[in-house]
Amino acid sequence: MGKIIAIANQKGGVGKTTTTINLAASLAALEFRTLIVDADPQANSTSGLGFNPKEIENSIYECMVDGVNVQDIIIATDLPYLHIIPSHIDLVGAEIEMINLRDREQKMKESLSVILDNYDFIIIDCSPSLGLITINALTAADSVIIPVQCEYFALEGLGKLLNTVKIIQSRLNTNLAIEGILLTMYDLRVRLSNQVVAEVTAHFHNMVFNTIIPRNIRLSESPSFGVPAIAHDSESKGAISYLNLAREVLAKNGYVTQE
Repeated sequence: MGKIIAIANQKGGVGKTTTTINLAASLAALEFRTLIVDADPQANSTSGLGFNPKEIENSIYECMVDGVNVQDIIIATDLPYLHIIPSHIDLVGAEIEMINLRDREQKMKESLSVILDNYDFIIIDCSPSLGLITINALTAADSVIIPVQCEYFALEGLGKLLNTVKIIQSRLNTNLAIEGILLTMYDLRVRLSNQVVAEVTAHFHNMVFNTIIPRNIRLSESPSFGVPAIAHDSESKGAISYLNLAREVLAKNGYVTQE
């Protein structure tokens, strides 16, 4: 049965989509069956893997609201072992349409339940908000990875997100765990980056991944080519960092991988 990991932080620009695409691609490169669920109306995971959101007919939105079978909308990517459930702009309206639905927080979990045995990992790219779609993702997930950028105000909003996680743990998903806090956009040359690493590590100790994601031009430009960094330049620091993160996630979950 696949493990569902949500990538969430209500702050924008912290590397959620970059982490979703590149962690998933790294797991796939290590030959683990991996599915991305693009649960962000901006559809950046969809476009970042080379698909045009305007040409997408069905997304996770149709599964949650209209009962479309999730198996019918999964798309294979150019990477073996990596599939995606795409997104499109209509996901914006899903929260409004779902307000009056019974068990509305459980709709994504219900949709994904039929494909759990088909994948080793399901990675959900959440929108930069704590709305109903993100709550659905956290209710469906086994754990959450929280990307935090190595910049000023890094900890701003983190407390709010952790409080949301606690509420979901108590009311909707008692099994939800924090997979880890991931430091992103690290710049060795900037003193502030080192201060943020020290501060976050001091606050959260073992909750912080050992892997730190650097600022890297290959990570930034690979979405414009419609491929993850590992396919764009496998020797780049960004690609190697996400491969290390994948190995760290696998080790946390009891898998042994080849170096």
